[in-house]
Amino acid sequence: MSMNKSWKDKMWIFSVIYFSLGFFNIIFAWLGMLCFITPILMSIFGKEKAFCNSYCGRGQLFTLLGSGKKMSLNRNLPAFLKSRWFRYGFFIFFMIMFVNMLFATWAIFSGSGSLNASVRLFWTFDVPWEWANRTGESVPLWAIQFAYGFYSLMLTSLILGLLSMIIYKPRSWCVYCPMGTATQMICKIREEERL
Repeated sequence: MSMNKSWKDKMWIFSVIYFSLGFFNIIFAWLGMLCFITPILMSIFGKEKAFCNSYCGRGQLFTLLGSGKKMSLNRNLPAFLKSRWFRYGFFIFFMIMFVNMLFATWAIFSGSGSLNASVRLFWTFDVPWEWANRTGESVPLWAIQFAYGFYSLMLTSLILGLLSMIIYKPRSWCVYCPMGTATQMICKIREEERL
């Protein structure tokens, strides 16, 4: 096994570290932007879905737990979860939640909002998370709010992915992952431009 391949196979560690750091210090949630920006940039610059297929730490974690640790029931994903309308609908919903998070961040930046020191699971349930704000006075409140919001998105998608892994096949989340849908859309646009 080459050194490059073994490095790629260990990306699941990044997911574990990310969620662990964010649990104790919310400002580390900003690192999750790498999971948003990297697949998009790779798709734009011709790497197709290389991030999803080879570098996604979350997908690797689901494979490790689902297949390696036998935590998956290994059932087929229902057809509606694989359908185009569901994938694009979930992507749109996810992006609306992301814009909502940006709006809350902007409200604090502009002085019209106050910090909500909680993680919102499933876009609905506020879970008090004050202990994770260990930034003191050194970090602006808008940056802390963004971190809470972004960690909420990332943790919610992790939980959805784990549930999909347990009930269905290990990487079932990857079928309807918003970032996977986004990279697929970019790949289709690039393909149409080449024709």
